[in-house]
Order: sequence, then structure tokens, then C-alpha cells
Amino acid sequence: MSKRYRKGIIGLILIAFIAFLVQDILRSRGPANLKGGFEEIAFVRNEQNKGGIVRIYAFRVTDTLGADYLGCGELLPHNDYGSVTTVYFFESGTLAPSLLQLEPPHFDTSKFRPIAVYTKGKDGVGRVKKSGDRR
Repeated sequence: MSKRYRKGIIGLILIAFIAFLVQDILRSRGPANLKGGFEEIAFVRNEQNKGGIVRIYAFRVTDTLGADYLGCGELLPHNDYGSVTTVYFFESGTLAPSLLQLEPPHFDTSKFRPIAVYTKGKDGVGRVKKSGDRR
């Protein structure tokens, strides 16, 4: 009887664990779920996997004052070993690039003006600089 009881308990634990995993997958957070109305419009990544990985993103933002820029950037992938992640945020309704380049300045700066830029550099610390900030 104790073997049957033990198998039942182990079975219930496994079922609960699987249910937890399914629930976590179904409610996974992404930038679109954050305050600010983020919409990804462009992305580029270097092809090589040797050395640092460079990722450049562009997002549209509907609520520019209440947007969680740092939270959006922190949800995006970033690797160790000298990787760099840069995210440019553009106000909805304004011109924004649909293609990005790996080489700076990453887009035509005479046409497109980001309202904020998130960077996570080789030190692994994410920072946001809004237009007009002197930091």
C-alpha cells in the first residue's frame, strides 16, 4: 500500500509541475505587455557567434511619458562575453526605420529621431537615455 501511495504522490507532483510550466509559458511577458504600448518594428543581429553578439532593435511607443523603457530593454536577450544590446524607441505616428544596420549610427539620423535609447553593454548593466538627457 505504501508503494501505491508513494506513486500517487509523485504523480500529483509531476502533474502540478507540468501545469505550472504550461501556465508560465502561456503568460510569458514580452515588451508588448509592458506599460507604454511597445511594438517592435526592426531588428538586426550580427551573424557570427564568436566574440560578442550585437543586437540592435527599434520599437514604436504609444505612451511616451509612462513607458517602461528600462523594462522593455531588460526583457530582450543579452549574452555575456562582450555582447551589446541597443534599443531605439520612436514615438508612434512619427517616422521610424524599418531596417537597421550593424554599423553606427544604425539608421539615417537625419530622417529618424528616437525619443529614448536603451543600451546594455559589455558590463551587463542596462541604461536608458531619453532625448534631451545629458547623461
